[in-house]
Amino acid sequence: MTRFTDLSLLTGWLPVALTLLGVMGAVWLLLPRARRYVTTTVPIALLAATVLTVAAYLFVEEVWQPFPDPIAESVYVLIGIGVAAVLLVLPRILVRRSVGTAVVTVLAVVAVLIAVGTRVNLVYASYPTVGAAFGIEKIGRIDAGELTRTEQVVTGRPLESVWQVPAGLADGGRVLTASVSPTASGFTARDAEIYLPPAYFADPRPLLPVLVLLAGQPGAPEDWFVGGQLAETMDEFAREHGGLAPVVVVADGTGTALADPLCLDSRLGNVATYLAVDVPAWTRSTVQVDPDPRAWAIGGLSYGGTCALQMATNHPEVYPTFLDLSGEDEPTLGDRQRTVDAAFGGDAEAFVRVNPLDLLHSRTYPDSAGAFVVGADDETYRPQVERMYEATKAAGMDVRLQVLPGGHSFAVWSAGLRDQLPWLATRLGITS
Repeated sequence: MTRFTDLSLLTGWLPVALTLLGVMGAVWLLLPRARRYVTTTVPIALLAATVLTVAAYLFVEEVWQPFPDPIAESVYVLIGIGVAAVLLVLPRILVRRSVGTAVVTVLAVVAVLIAVGTRVNLVYASYPTVGAAFGIEKIGRIDAGELTRTEQVVTGRPLESVWQVPAGLADGGRVLTASVSPTASGFTARDAEIYLPPAYFADPRPLLPVLVLLAGQPGAPEDWFVGGQLAETMDEFAREHGGLAPVVVVADGTGTALADPLCLDSRLGNVATYLAVDVPAWTRSTVQVDPDPRAWAIGGLSYGGTCALQMATNHPEVYPTFLDLSGEDEPTLGDRQRTVDAAFGGDAEAFVRVNPLDLLHSRTYPDSAGAFVVGADDETYRPQVERMYEATKAAGMDVRLQVLPGGHSFAVWSAGLRDQLPWLATRLGITS
């Protein structure tokens, strides 16, 4: 039997059941046997919820603009439903002042809010299971003090051809949380999450390639292990290849959940130097990996995908391989002028010198390769991804494009990583 924590919140019976419970809760809140409540209180509550939600929409999308891409309109509708449910709590209890009515009303509101959360989760696929929603991890963790270096190492390309699987090799990898020193950049980043595959703990140790991954904005490194199902994907690949898989460093490319430093060296922070200098230097000094740049790649989702292509075009000597999952065609705070003003004090030429599309029009990258992945229903990002695919191809890169069912969500990004991992492993020297 499937454990409760392993139940899917994206498919199957559970999201349907939670939605139906929410509908039942809404019926309780909307249709008591009280005529004045139905004809007066409910319309006022719905109007108030609509006004509050529209105000929130205008503030977030037109004034604040904290995210490079707009929040889906369906999410605002769902938020409005949740607001309406909360506004009806007290009036519904007062219809019949009893303990039973109060208890049922509170449960009804909770059911509506859970249903709203379930439907929002279906839009972004951030929490694939019940366990993920409650923060229950299924991955083994280690401390930095447990990391050691072996005297003997295994090298070769492809690594799989010279690797002999030792007896007793673990079935899954381990995850390390660590602070990456911003020695060169001074950028204040959150802790990185590092996945180490089973083969990393062998002696002699194979010198494994490195994949630097970046989350979206808003987001955090942990997102790749929850919605992105990174550990499960890497463990599955490792089981099929004698414990071999890339070491994955999920670095912080924003500093905080809502910050948007554009993955540049600018007034907003030296993120480019952090990712191009500090992260590789820390990784090579802390984790025993293949130092050859040919064995290094960078990738990410949404903001992270944009950032990955920025690194690949500005620092191809560090990251000659990239994975762009639903990235934009240029780093942006909403529009070009606002971006240039915030990052470079209005210096448009400074932006052009580091903007991937401009670099791709003026340079060639014969030694670089990458993969683009985007959702078929992603109306905002699909045209941008396709534009960058054509530009990188014209600039001499060896690139591929995959369009998956879905929108701008972890359903696409987790599947994209899983699908592109075999190509990535060959490119980085694990397989032939």
